[in-house]
Amino acid sequence: MNSHIRYKGYEVAPVAQLLPNGLFAANLTIEKASADHGKAYSFDALDYFFDEEHALAYAFRWGRMWIDNHQ
Repeated sequence: MNSHIRYKGYEVAPVAQLLPNGLFAANLTIEKASADHGKAYSFDALDYFFDEEHALAYAFRWGRMWIDNHQ
């Protein structure tokens, strides 16, 4: 399950990746939302969850904190 969210001028794309052990890895891509599309930052396996929605929510919260700390 993927979802893209805009936050403070960035495109935040959290992804929950189902692993062979049944857990979901919380992955994230952050990109400056502009016409020229700046550098993208990718973060894999921020943490692991039993529930897909928890993994997505965690990745999105983590992305918002990253953006807030890099402005």
